[in-house]
Amino acid sequence: MRGKNQKLKLLYLAKIMQEQTDDTHALTMPQIIAELAKYDIEAQRKSVYDDLDALDFFGIEIIREQEGFRTYYHCGNRDFEIAELKILVDAIQSSKFISEKKTKELIKKLEKNVSTYDSQMLDREVKVSGRVKNMNESIYYAIDAIHTALGENKAIQFKYFSWNVKGEEEFRRDGANYHVSPWALHFDDERYYLIGYDHEKKEMRHFRVDKMRNVSVLDEKRKGKTEFNKQDRAKFNEQYFRMYGGEVETVVLKCTNDMANVIIDQFGRDVRLIPEGDDHFTVRVQVAVSSQFLSWVIALEGKVRISGPESVKDKMQKLLQNVYIET
Repeated sequence: MRGKNQKLKLLYLAKIMQEQTDDTHALTMPQIIAELAKYDIEAQRKSVYDDLDALDFFGIEIIREQEGFRTYYHCGNRDFEIAELKILVDAIQSSKFISEKKTKELIKKLEKNVSTYDSQMLDREVKVSGRVKNMNESIYYAIDAIHTALGENKAIQFKYFSWNVKGEEEFRRDGANYHVSPWALHFDDERYYLIGYDHEKKEMRHFRVDKMRNVSVLDEKRKGKTEFNKQDRAKFNEQYFRMYGGEVETVVLKCTNDMANVIIDQFGRDVRLIPEGDDHFTVRVQVAVSSQFLSWVIALEGKVRISGPESVKDKMQKLLQNVYIET
């Protein structure tokens, strides 16, 4: 009696060859037949020869190598080389707009493009200074909805939030929906921004896509085309604080409560915001104390101050002494 999966023989053969063979791992004909048997498939040498030829003709390269009296079979060219996949894995892991969960899912999918042996080489962790992984898993659905609206010339609605001093999402406009006509998606510093016409404010505005919730496409045409064409999009290339150089230290910052959103965006949701009085909180962060970090603090116009350590306060004093205005 033939195996119950006999009709799936060619598919399982492709699976075996792609998963279990590569340039340094091969199978003999008896091993291939044994692997097919694990899927309840009965196979004869002649039929497997024909099936391997069929796979090769289809585009799954099957290489045959003779060693003594034995012939070894393995998959040759693949859609991606292992070096290319390593680059993709590194890019995914270092990207802060991709959540930890989605990072793992995408890498698992990439691993299917190589053998199980090479997939172990993709199981690596990339350490990138200053990168905070996004916590908002719904960003992928938001981006998809925006692309749909752009393609269909439709408006969208969504809720928009900021982080509060408790590290919680706090919806703006008292939780009311934003009514926006999307005109472009902008990708900068590994974050997506929506450029759209705000129907309530009657002006072009920019929104962080990872802070949008419940995005849905409306059955109405977009507005604001004239305003969008007048937009100087080059001015939107914002520069974010990056921790270049400098010795990594634990720095204590004293901040006004309205800076909670900024602090969480920069250092991640795991930072602990400690209330200090009614209007301020303190936070301990590990940063590379460079001129870029100090300049970032200065740019916040006193809403974020360095409380310690003294060595970092001294560096700030020296930097301020070197700042001057030419008259």
